[in-house]
Formats: sequence, C-alpha cells, structure tokens
Amino acid sequence: MRPLNNAYELLDAALVFAARAHAHQKRKGTDTPYIVHPVGVMLVLIEMGERDPELLSAALLHDTVEDTGVTLEELRNLFGARVAAIVEGCSEPDKSDTWEHRKLHTVEYLRTAPPDVQLVSAADKLHNLRSLMQDEAQHGPEVWRRFKRGRAETGWYYRAVAASLSAGALREHPLIRELNALVTAFFPESDLSR
Repeated sequence: MRPLNNAYELLDAALVFAARAHAHQKRKGTDTPYIVHPVGVMLVLIEMGERDPELLSAALLHDTVEDTGVTLEELRNLFGARVAAIVEGCSEPDKSDTWEHRKLHTVEYLRTAPPDVQLVSAADKLHNLRSLMQDEAQHGPEVWRRFKRGRAETGWYYRAVAASLSAGALREHPLIRELNALVTAFFPESDLSR
C-alpha cells in the first residue's frame, strides 16, 4: 500500500478497513451493525477534544485484532507502528482465558498503560456504557440476558476500569471524568454484590 499522505486519507482508510473487518458482525444481542461501535469510540474522542489522526484511526480499528481475523502486522503495515501499538494495548491478550482473568488483566494493565491506550480504552468503555444505558432504558433489565455476566459483575468491571484510569496521569482528562461520573451513576456501589 502506498503511504498515507494526510489525516483524511488515514482516517478514511481506517474506516474502510474497520467496516470491512466487522462487515458481518452485530452489536451483542442487537441488529445494530458492529461498525457503529468503533465509529462511536472515535466520536467520543472527538467530543472530548482529541484530534490526533493516528489516535482516531486506532479508535476505529481498536477491535479488529481482538474480534476479527486481522493481525497486528497487517495494521502495522497499513497504518503504522503507533496505530498498531494502540490497538494491541486495547486488545485482550488471550481470548480463551476466563472472563474474570481477562478483565482483571485489563484493569491492572490500564493503570499504567500508555496514554494513547488509556484514551482509546476509556472512549471504548464510555461508548459501551452509553449504549448499555440507552438499551436498559428502552428494554429494561432483560438487556442483561445478552451478557454472560450480569449487572453486578459488569458493574464491578466498569468501576474497576474507571478506578484504574483515574489513578494515572490522565485522571483530570474530561474523558476520564465523564467515564467516572457515568459509571458511578449507572452502577452505584450499593447495587453491586462484589
């Protein structure tokens, strides 16, 4: 592939690549095309003032390695080392491990992850949380049947991620503050069994 010459080309290429990689996927338990989520993650970053084309491209591509047949080497060749490194940092290392081990790994890793990874991960969690809140408002508690873990376990995970991200240098970033506020409102500690 020829080198991408500007921000528009990079973002356009990342969007096309992500749309093709996720072409046959839907959001969990819905008919919503999966690509809505990576685009939503990119839009969250823009909403929070981020304009870096590589960061925004990584947001579009953040689930391609974890959830499709795409490799880090492909991303490195097409989008560069920084984009691939951000995607790698946002990907769970072993999808065959238990939910609990994978989530504990993420919580621990995000505490000291590079700022780019923290930003994309926070935007990912914020977009997922906003979607979840909207779905619960529309469909009620049955929305939790889509997930292997219920509300309490999911709440524990979101609270733990928010705490990890708040422990680092980005704790005052508007994205981290927004994530914390939403997690606290949607998953009050009194509702969680952990």
